[in-house]
Amino acid sequence: MPGRQKGCGENMNAFQVISLTLLSVLAASAQVIMPGRCPQTGVQEDFDTARYLGKWLEIQRLPHTFQRGECCTATYSLQSPGVVGVLNSELLSDGTISSINGSATAKDPSEPAKLQVSFFENAPPAPYWVLSTDYENYSLVYSCTDLGVLHFDFAWILSREPTLSEETLGELHGILSSMGVSVHKLLTTDQSEATCSSMSL
Repeated sequence: MPGRQKGCGENMNAFQVISLTLLSVLAASAQVIMPGRCPQTGVQEDFDTARYLGKWLEIQRLPHTFQRGECCTATYSLQSPGVVGVLNSELLSDGTISSINGSATAKDPSEPAKLQVSFFENAPPAPYWVLSTDYENYSLVYSCTDLGVLHFDFAWILSREPTLSEETLGELHGILSSMGVSVHKLLTTDQSEATCSSMSL
């Protein structure tokens, strides 16, 4: 019996080492990793895709590896019935503008605020859940990648204008906090005219 206890301890130690190694690698990649599975959350009721179309400016986001610029924008257009075209653009540190095209569809038509976004033909789509929007001023978007014992959190606060009021930001932060999202890790995107003037050329 003592031998069995020792083996169990060794397995646990090995698991802890592997877990810590994985966490270290993921943390170094500027992702937000949280324990457990993705949280269950409500989304915007009676989501109106047509009203959501157009250009949005990123105000804040959780850090992740595939977006590192400033002046970030997302432009949505009706590509075909039930399919939304997505154009994401950002200004990189070397002064160049990086853009990527994709498409978004609702997996379940009865839940139109739960979109699936694809940017690459052979890559699986990513969740794009509109948690809250008034269509004219703000949008709160959440995505999550589930790894079973861990999950990646992604969140974006968008606006039709370069700024949002502190009151609105506070309300949107409250929604994220209630889901267990690390609001203190949100990065604020530079949308100043001095920095972003080339984006409108």
